[in-house]
Amino acid sequence: MSKKKKGEFNIGELVVYPKHGVGEIKSISTIEVSKIKTKCYIIQMEQAKLLIRVPLDKQNEVGLRKIASKKKIEEVFNILEQKPKIRRIMWSRRAQEYDVKIHSGDPLKIGEVIRDLFRKNNQPEQSYSERQMFQIALERLAREVAAIEKTDYFNATEKIEKILYSR
Repeated sequence: MSKKKKGEFNIGELVVYPKHGVGEIKSISTIEVSKIKTKCYIIQMEQAKLLIRVPLDKQNEVGLRKIASKKKIEEVFNILEQKPKIRRIMWSRRAQEYDVKIHSGDPLKIGEVIRDLFRKNNQPEQSYSERQMFQIALERLAREVAAIEKTDYFNATEKIEKILYSR
């Protein structure tokens, strides 16, 4: 039995792959590409019928990480309670910044995107791309909250929206 190295994950463990969200490590297998053998995590992504292979030696490079702690999610909920910080710059520039935050996989940064893009019913209408970006960020965060709190995606989404509507 080989000793587990720091930063290695176990089969069955929930992890976050920044570009796709929460997934479960299904196995660790060796694949061969151009006569080079490499060990990979086989990760089943929760929301999509997607199987991702992440080479063990590339896990840090792609940002593969354990799901956040309850303490970290409390920090995210605190961000959601704050007033939105809308910078008065062109939407295309803000959209780029939001996209970088969402794909960072950092729940705090995703929380900032949700906070800044959330609109109550009595507020000005959002553009299609703003709504799309909000939905992507909300889904990412809700899936991680669901994994941490051992609930489902819909309950996690409801909890996040309740925080947003209460501010």
